[in-house]
Amino acid sequence: MVEQSSEVPISGPEEPAVSLSDTGPARVETENRLAAALAELVGTEHVPAESHFFTDLGANSLVMAQFCARLRKIPDLPSPSIRDIYRHPTIRSLTAALAPAAPALADAADTAPAPAPEAAPAPPVARASRLSHVLCGTAQLLAFLVYSLVSGFVTAAGYEWIAAAAGLFEIYLRSLLFGGAGLIALCAFPVVVKWLLVGRWKPGEFPVWGPAYLRFWLVKVLLHANPMVFLVGTPLYVLYLRALGARIGKGVTILSRSVPVCTDLVTIGAGTVIRKDSFFLGYRAHAGRIQTGRVTLGRDVFIGEKTVLDIDTSMGDGAQLGHTSSLHRGQAVPDGRHWHGSPAEPTHIDYLRIAPAKVGTGRRAWFGLVTMLQMIFLYVPLAIGGVYMFFTEVPAVGKRLDPETAALSPSQLITDALAVSLALFCGFVVLALVALYAVPRLIGLVVKPDRTYPLYGFRYAAHRATARLTNIKFFAWLLGDSSYIVHYLRGVGYDLSRIEQTGSNFGTEMAHETPLLVSVGTGTMVADGLSVVNADYSSTSFRLSRVTIGPRNFLGNNIAYPAGGRTGDNCLLATKVMIPLDGEVREGVGLLGSPSFEIPRSVDRDSRFDHLRSGETLRTRLAAKNRYNLRSMALMLFARWLHTFGLTLLALASIDLYGVIGDVVIAVYLALTLALSTAYYILLERCLLRFRRLSPDLCSIYDRRFWQIERLWKVPSHWLNIFNGTPFKALVWRLMGVRIGSRVFDDGCYVTDRTLAVIGDECTLNAGTKIQCHSQEDGTFKSDGITLGAGCTLGVAAHVHYGVTMGDGSVLAPDSFLMKGEEVPPNAQWGGNPAVDMPEAGGPPGAPDRAVRATSATAAATS
Repeated sequence: MVEQSSEVPISGPEEPAVSLSDTGPARVETENRLAAALAELVGTEHVPAESHFFTDLGANSLVMAQFCARLRKIPDLPSPSIRDIYRHPTIRSLTAALAPAAPALADAADTAPAPAPEAAPAPPVARASRLSHVLCGTAQLLAFLVYSLVSGFVTAAGYEWIAAAAGLFEIYLRSLLFGGAGLIALCAFPVVVKWLLVGRWKPGEFPVWGPAYLRFWLVKVLLHANPMVFLVGTPLYVLYLRALGARIGKGVTILSRSVPVCTDLVTIGAGTVIRKDSFFLGYRAHAGRIQTGRVTLGRDVFIGEKTVLDIDTSMGDGAQLGHTSSLHRGQAVPDGRHWHGSPAEPTHIDYLRIAPAKVGTGRRAWFGLVTMLQMIFLYVPLAIGGVYMFFTEVPAVGKRLDPETAALSPSQLITDALAVSLALFCGFVVLALVALYAVPRLIGLVVKPDRTYPLYGFRYAAHRATARLTNIKFFAWLLGDSSYIVHYLRGVGYDLSRIEQTGSNFGTEMAHETPLLVSVGTGTMVADGLSVVNADYSSTSFRLSRVTIGPRNFLGNNIAYPAGGRTGDNCLLATKVMIPLDGEVREGVGLLGSPSFEIPRSVDRDSRFDHLRSGETLRTRLAAKNRYNLRSMALMLFARWLHTFGLTLLALASIDLYGVIGDVVIAVYLALTLALSTAYYILLERCLLRFRRLSPDLCSIYDRRFWQIERLWKVPSHWLNIFNGTPFKALVWRLMGVRIGSRVFDDGCYVTDRTLAVIGDECTLNAGTKIQCHSQEDGTFKSDGITLGAGCTLGVAAHVHYGVTMGDGSVLAPDSFLMKGEEVPPNAQWGGNPAVDMPEAGGPPGAPDRAVRATSATAAATS
């Protein structure tokens, strides 16, 4: 949620300044026309050629994005990108950079200008028929119901067999046998289905909503629902991917929970490490088609956090891809080279900052064996036996299973459901808080900072336990965007210095490797999606280090902040920015992009609410915000408990029916749980909006309008993922207020401020994409609509900011950040962070985009 605006250098050669004496009539004419276009936007009669866009004219990045969009519509004027604006923040320097001096008259007489190359036409959107759309959705629903029915029969048979046991030991033994067999079956089933339905994945493409897509979706869903996902970061997960057809060498460590689907197209060399939050799926959705392609990684490759590897990409032996980076289709990193950025380009930075350790095959095998034995002999029997004991020992449940008990009245059913749901809900909250406060400190006594430990040992297991436990999302969701989040973070181990309370110091989503090594300076505000990367990994070792974020910073959305980040006091870190790891410590500036470049720390538009951020006014407004946030937290707690109560009531009623309709009652319960939960949270959100639509807004975070939106953000949305890749996802978005067209393919998009978004017919939205209709910088909140025309495609992990319009058939490349106010023309292909016009991005195989060609040329020149 960041306002980005700006100036200053980025890597690469700077164009020399051009004096008045160097300008010819054509140059002056271009300056005048650019100045006239900008004058209309900033509301002034004249823009001097040497006036700074931001410091002198008071413009901001939204205004300058509109300026760029306006110039793109005038054919005979240069078309700058937002990065050009930041590098050349005056009319004169911008003109000099974009419109170099005309050749001498004599040369001009003899030389005809070369024709400009035509951009490759965007591939047509594969338009599915309404019948195939409906049939695919029906088949997906039937697959879910059949899976639920089979699960119900197996569960009922297992329960009845365990119930026949005599004594605790026999209950444990039968729980062990049933649970162990069930675990192995759940792990093996997706592998069997993949080989039966698909065989080996091959490069190619097929339309969504057809028979080939249905097989693809079924395999993908089973892989994502597989319990092996919980074993990411262990050798067992690597073995699992090999069983699915991936070619993976020895000593590979994979920490990303994003499961590759087209595993036969994934090749990973020995000694490679892939960090968390990375995408290497082996497929992507593009213009109504699923495209599959190879992802090839050599030996000893390093893949950083929050990265995207598109299809048909490769990295040579010893190559590195930095954090917050991506390889677009057709990019290839040479052996031993280090690249970063989106799309990636060469760099000298070494991202592998930890020495290897001695980890042999025996150590990996032992760790995998112990992990599996723990699951089979401890976790699974305790879970199954615990559920059985709950069914038999809790009176509210056990008496319903007793065949001699008479039918219970509705009042007894409601009373029992109240008691059970309160015990479950409150017990979870209390026990989770105790564990969160105690376990990290105990494990901190074992795993010391700044020491290198080998993977797959006791300390590694302890570190994994800390990371999983302290990243529970419930409490950050409940307390985020309020004054109370800082007390929670301090409790789990964050060092927050002297708190300068704003009421919105942290958002509702954050992650870390360990909370005990996170320091955040006073006055710093953090939006959603921060990942503190305070652990370094190689394929054989790990090390914990302290990450320090300076005072008076503002961090936007979706940022990975690594140990050693070179930022200090009073910085603005824009959405999806790459944190620099080299050079001087940046202070008093903003950073934008990947790789990042400097921008102004703030603009005039954001200072209009500064009078609300100090003195008595702040104290009064903050107290009012705290009271409102407390009511929001209470309301959300009640809403979550009410949901738990409803599901408990349904479960107790189902138990009463178990003796009447038999095993099918479990399948009915699973289906009703999904349907009722979906309807409940949709209704909750629409009630909070009073069945109205949000309007574009610009206000202080101490305005009641913002507090109402903060309350809206607390409505849970994790349940949406179950609808990914089905026609039901678009239906759910429509019910939640998104103005969405027909036959939209959504493979994992998230839309904030749903009633401000417009998505046209037959758009294609990939996994990890985000449509964010708001921004927040320091004490200012802004929101506006986002419009995607018919047939648009958003690449994997692409991020679209507020106030954006994408024309029909336009494409945004993977991992791109489309900044606020941008207007993408119809059928255009954009990419990068920040996104710019990138012809041929996402084109056919063998046709790498312009950025790919440029970076490949640079790599060749530096080899």
